[in-house]
Amino acid sequence: MEGVEASEKVKRTTPRLCSLCNQRKAALRRPKTLEQICRECFYNVFEDEIHRVIVENNLFKPGERIAIGASGGKDSTVLAYVLSELNKRHNYGLDLFLLSIDEGITGYRDDSLETVKRNEIQYGLPLKIVSYKELYQWTMDEIVKAIGLKNNCTFCGVFRRQALDRGAALIQADKIVTGHNADDIAETVLLNILRGDIARLSRCTSITTGEDGPIPRCKPFKYTYEKEIVMYAYFKKLDYFSTECIYSPNAYRGFAREFIKDLERIRPRAILDIIRSGEDFRISTTTRMPEQGTCQRCGYISSQKLCKACVLLEGLNRGLPKLGIGRKKGGSGEDQEQSKWHLENRALSLHGKHGNVEY
Repeated sequence: MEGVEASEKVKRTTPRLCSLCNQRKAALRRPKTLEQICRECFYNVFEDEIHRVIVENNLFKPGERIAIGASGGKDSTVLAYVLSELNKRHNYGLDLFLLSIDEGITGYRDDSLETVKRNEIQYGLPLKIVSYKELYQWTMDEIVKAIGLKNNCTFCGVFRRQALDRGAALIQADKIVTGHNADDIAETVLLNILRGDIARLSRCTSITTGEDGPIPRCKPFKYTYEKEIVMYAYFKKLDYFSTECIYSPNAYRGFAREFIKDLERIRPRAILDIIRSGEDFRISTTTRMPEQGTCQRCGYISSQKLCKACVLLEGLNRGLPKLGIGRKKGGSGEDQEQSKWHLENRALSLHGKHGNVEY
């Protein structure tokens, strides 16, 4: 018995070796596979998986100008660093830029943009910043003051998506890459199911979107876990901004995020399984999908006469900020005005592919 106890004690005090190289001491347990590995092997498998995703999905072509959506957060910072490293290591031949959107959120975006400016120097990548104020004549602080906290994420999401395209057009980018990770995509699959949004459900797991639009977008982190991105940034000592947006705590997506985290704790593969399920969904041929056209006012992609951004801006500029949020009948004068607006701007049947957006 004494010999067994001594043996167990030795096992407990002996450092566990990396399960991949079997040479160095294990420094972490991979959230995706639960393997005990060393830092060096973690760096290698993390970067190799992203490289494999890029190659297998033909995300880039030599000579392309790539705009990296840079917010200063962990995802975009790691994306900029890894893409820069892989571009040099594997000779992708890409011309990389950092593209940041200043939504005009005091105490949040102004601080995170300082991080992006440091990344510009650290990684040697040119930086372009475009702001809501210059594009829409509104900041998010001003929008929240007008609309309140309930629906502010709707405005920011719509404006941010269009702002990225406009910024990419200004630097003549061929593609935009974003730091959307596996957790984000799994959340989006669940949200689209809960909302019954068939159109978005059919494309939310696509690694590249907007290929028939002005500037395609791709997600090299599609199968990369958020926890591994955090670990990579921590061990590499990357410079990133970690404060959450002051206007987002009540966002609907947050509830899906908590559910995904609970699933991951029970079964780490759950995140990838949700993504695979989303990829394998088949939309019934009888389901009527919206037909993409262009906004009559700004030329942006839209299945309506006016794109969502123009509708929201119209409401803000007319002092009716709820105009583009939802359909209401009766009620207050604003609600009646909103209902009339929606009736006047129903979807049109627009055909054909949309060309470049003019700004």
